[in-house]
Amino acid sequence: MSASPTQAAGPIGEPDGFEPDRRARALVEALPYIRRFRGAVVVVKYGGHAMTDPALAASFARDIVLVRAVGLHPVVVHGGGPQIGEHLARMGKQSEFRDGLRVTDAETLEVARMVLVGKVGRDIVSAINANGGAALGLSGEDGSLVTAVPRDPELGYVGDVAAVDPRIIERLVTREIVPVVSSIGADTGGQAYNINADTMAAALAGALGAAKIVYLTDVPGLLADPSDVSSLVSRATVDDVEAMVASGAVNGGMIPKARACVDAVRSGAGSAHMLDGRIPHAVLLELFTDAGIGTMITESNEDQP
Repeated sequence: MSASPTQAAGPIGEPDGFEPDRRARALVEALPYIRRFRGAVVVVKYGGHAMTDPALAASFARDIVLVRAVGLHPVVVHGGGPQIGEHLARMGKQSEFRDGLRVTDAETLEVARMVLVGKVGRDIVSAINANGGAALGLSGEDGSLVTAVPRDPELGYVGDVAAVDPRIIERLVTREIVPVVSSIGADTGGQAYNINADTMAAALAGALGAAKIVYLTDVPGLLADPSDVSSLVSRATVDDVEAMVASGAVNGGMIPKARACVDAVRSGAGSAHMLDGRIPHAVLLELFTDAGIGTMITESNEDQP
């Protein structure tokens, strides 16, 4: 379900300059996907350049409203690493990372909660609501949504997902509300933890039995050759992805995202999609066109898109 961005961006991309018949064909092409996935949960992990570029952020909010309006149930999960880092820097506090994870002491944790829940999450909610949607912000701490456990004492208050209770999300989506979830969880004693947003999105998608989970990244998707953007892998199985990680074809910061996709599918999501969030309307192009624009990951080659 994927092609190169230049191939896919036309029909549902920015409309200026496109003739009416192409726009009409795009709507007709979307119809079977809308029918097929009506009523289904779609988890969207929102981050990267798409979150920090104002034009892309506004486009993303409109797309989420459209996805909800045609009968799907979007659930947005977000991080906010750059925003946390900027706030810490203004405080004169140096960020320390180990294996790509921010070492989180008590002060850093409070900043993360404030930025993710009080700033980033609120901005996303406001943008969706301003475009005619009905969004509500929460974190993994709310309604015991995500129970966390510490990952490594040397990382401080960095957590992994131990359990998910999806009932609060299920109640919201049945009321046509778009949940916007910040990547903070808490242990059984109430201690908060900062959780990687990719990991949290995968856990939520599995617990909700999501039809799809979509990861917005700053790359086109999984590449057979990391140095060649034309080597996009449009479709892969979870075994294919694990082989790419083992071979080094997937490396660096793409490894956690690839593993999150595998975890989401193996825990119950129908398919996982990794795509370039810098492309306007990337979510719509992946969900509602034959070609798509990124990498779709399924349990097996026989699974339907």
